[in-house]
Amino acid sequence: MRQRWPEKLWIVRHGQSAGNVARDAAHAAGLASIDIDMRDVDVPLSALGQQQADALGHWFAALPEEERPEIVLASPYIRARQTAESICRLGGMAGEKTAPVIDERLREREFGIFDQLTTMGIRQKYPELAQHRMLLGKFYHRPPGGESWADVILRLRSAMDTISLHYADRRVLVVCHQVVVLCLRYILEEMDEARILSIDKEGDVLNCGICEYDFLPDDAKMCVPKLVRYNFAAPLIEERAPITAAPDAMVATR
Repeated sequence: MRQRWPEKLWIVRHGQSAGNVARDAAHAAGLASIDIDMRDVDVPLSALGQQQADALGHWFAALPEEERPEIVLASPYIRARQTAESICRLGGMAGEKTAPVIDERLREREFGIFDQLTTMGIRQKYPELAQHRMLLGKFYHRPPGGESWADVILRLRSAMDTISLHYADRRVLVVCHQVVVLCLRYILEEMDEARILSIDKEGDVLNCGICEYDFLPDDAKMCVPKLVRYNFAAPLIEERAPITAAPDAMVATR
């Protein structure tokens, strides 16, 4: 018996976005809100983020044809689509397909009424919710109109079922967001709340950092995910692209 898995799976966070830059500026200035006049879905890459995406595309393109991704899946958010399109445009895919497949289940976590607020802004505007979030923990806390990490995991389980059904034995690259990277690790490595939150606490997911899995038979001849590397920044280092790891754009996540 063999479980249906890809031959290889890469999970990549998008390059630095304009929202990341605006968020850093808001925190540095001690502001309650992030100064960016657009929907989170429409936030593009920054100039530095485009440089990171191009570096990643060159790295994948330098792999032998038989080792490059055959399928690129991406969140519909502009920053993730731009990152995935750069990889495809620069020759990072194997075969004839040269465009990413967009899957809305890979989208950023929805922040609801916390959207565009800094940590200070949440505490000032919604003190009772901030207190409830602190008591419940961010894994299960769902801001009004938004999602908890557990909600994100629910839709990602569906996405992984689709990947296993349609792309078994293929090499698959997923371009998504910080919390999505962590939640996919939670699913693939069968973690619990404490373990994934401890990984999150160790540091942010790098923009265009690579999380890579192989799928090898275990002693019971079942195919299981094996983490090969995480937050792998060599593609950026090789092209001297700056390494960034700010939390995602439109809300404070810690």
